[in-house]
Amino acid sequence: MKSVGRLQFHQDMMRKFLFSLLLVLMLSPSAGVAADAEDYAKTINFYKKSPEVASFFKNAYGYAVFPAIGKGGLGLGASFGKGKVYQGGKVTGIASLMELSVGFQAGGEAFSEIIFFQDQRAYNEFTKGDFVFDAEAQGVVVGVGAQAKAGSQGATAGASAGSDAAQAEAKYRRGMAVFVHQKGGLMYEASIAGQKFGFKPNSK
Repeated sequence: MKSVGRLQFHQDMMRKFLFSLLLVLMLSPSAGVAADAEDYAKTINFYKKSPEVASFFKNAYGYAVFPAIGKGGLGLGASFGKGKVYQGGKVTGIASLMELSVGFQAGGEAFSEIIFFQDQRAYNEFTKGDFVFDAEAQGVVVGVGAQAKAGSQGATAGASAGSDAAQAEAKYRRGMAVFVHQKGGLMYEASIAGQKFGFKPNSK
C-alpha cells in the first residue's frame, strides 16, 4: 500500500511539474501565436457553415477560437494551442490552452476548437486566466461524416458525408458551449475535460 501511495505521489508531482513547465512555455514571449489572421478567419468561417453554430455567433457574449491544437504522446499525453478571445467583434486578448494526462496513450491528432460564452459571467470566468474544464465537460464535433454525443448535460451533433455544414444541436453548459473539428480525419467524441486555459489581455 505504501508503494502505491508513493507512486501516486510521484505521479502527482510529475503532473504538477509538467503543467508548470507547459505554462512557462505558453507565457514565453517567444511562443507567439501559432496561427495567423488567415487561419483564424478560415476557422471561424468553417464553424459558421453550420446553421446551429452560426446562431451562437449571433447570440453569444463572446467566444474563443483555437485554429490548431496539437495533441499526442506516448505514455504522457499533452495538448497545446494558442487562440484569440473575441467580444463585441473585437479581439480582447490571447488565450493559451494546455492539457496533460498520465497513462498509456499513443499517436496524435490536430484539431480546432471554439468556445462560446453565453454571458459576461462566463466570459469573465474564462478570462480570469486559470480556467479549467471539469470532468463532465464535452465538446460537440462538427465536420464531414462526424457524429458525436456529448453526454446528458452536453449536446449531440452529426453531419452527413459530403456536406460541409455540420448539423449540430447544442446548448450551453455552465455558460459555455464548445465545438471541435479534427483536421485530417474523423473525430467521434470530443472530451475536453482537463483543458486548462491561460489568458493575456491586449495591452491598452
